[in-house]
Amino acid sequence: MTRALASGRRGPVSGGTAKTAVVFVHGYGADGSDLLGLADPLGPHLPDTAFFAPDAPEKCTANPFGYQWFPIPWLDGSSEEQALAGLAAAADDLNAFLDQLLTDEGLTPDRLALVGFSQGTMMSLHVAPRRAAPIAGVVGFSGRLMQPELLEGATISKPPILLVHGDQDEVVPLASLPQAADALAAAGFETYSHISKGTGHGIAHDGLSLALSFLREKLPK
Repeated sequence: MTRALASGRRGPVSGGTAKTAVVFVHGYGADGSDLLGLADPLGPHLPDTAFFAPDAPEKCTANPFGYQWFPIPWLDGSSEEQALAGLAAAADDLNAFLDQLLTDEGLTPDRLALVGFSQGTMMSLHVAPRRAAPIAGVVGFSGRLMQPELLEGATISKPPILLVHGDQDEVVPLASLPQAADALAAAGFETYSHISKGTGHGIAHDGLSLALSFLREKLPK
């Protein structure tokens, strides 16, 4: 049984019915509101897009004021088995949220994009390839691909993917970007990557600008 995810919503700035949707998937210890503010700079350039940012399903073990998609062993003392079980359960929750969103908004999967940060990128890169129909695209900031050795065999659909990482990231190593990009490209995904110079574990202006260009290109008009 899936857990319902509470979510904020912004837009469309056009004031009309949403023609496309972007879902922000937040990082470990944060919440949906942490990323929903990105709708402010993106919205005017995507005027017919509705933006959503669900809270992850569990209170964060390491930060009781935030949420987690799944436990992280080196931060909260969980086991690898608990982390993978949590990933699988959260994937079911996020998929159910996306399915309901598409139904409620009257949209087809090709009109939906995911934008993840850190653990939210891990979720997005895990969920999108396993969905029955390809979504418009995935933007992954400062994350990594979980279980890359399983990707090719588990892939059902292949949305285009943009990976962005800061070269000064102190939380998720920069090496996670080429590891994910190589695995995705080997599995046949249209894959783009960008390194933000002088950027730590965050989203820099150049990365956000690239994400906007990617979303404008991949989301249907």
